[in-house]
Amino acid sequence: MVLITLISEISAKEGFEFYYAGPMDGCRECKLKSVCLNLEKGSRYRISAIREQTHDCIETEDKVKVVEVEKVATPAALQKKNVIEGGMITFQEIDCDMPCCANWFRCHPPSEIAGIKLKVESVEGDTECPYGENMVLVKLV
Repeated sequence: MVLITLISEISAKEGFEFYYAGPMDGCRECKLKSVCLNLEKGSRYRISAIREQTHDCIETEDKVKVVEVEKVATPAALQKKNVIEGGMITFQEIDCDMPCCANWFRCHPPSEIAGIKLKVESVEGDTECPYGENMVLVKLV
C-alpha cells in the first residue's frame, strides 16, 4: 500500500528507508499534519517515489518534500527456538550490554515493536551472538 507523506529534503531519496518515530511537538499546529502524521509510529518505510512539491516545515528550518512510501519489514534478530517462517511472535529485545555487536540494531530495533505481535516474513539465516545465544536474522511485519 502506497502512502503519501512529507520528509526532509535531505532524506528525500528514492529507496531511502526510515523508522517513523511519531510527531514532533509543533506538528499538531501545522496545516499539513494530516499528510505528515499518517504513518504508524515505530514502523519502517521505504521511499518509492518523490514528487515535485516542497513545503516549509514549522518544526524545523528545513524544507520538506512530498514522497510516496511503502511500509517494509523490520530487520531483527531472534532466538532460533522461537522462529518459524510465516509464524507469529511477540517481539522481545534481547537483554544484552554489547552495543558494539554487529547485530545490536537487529536485537534492539529503533522502533517501538517490543511486546507487539508480528509475523516472521522471512528467515535470513543464522548469526553469531557474543553471548552464545542461538540467533537467526529475520524480517518482521
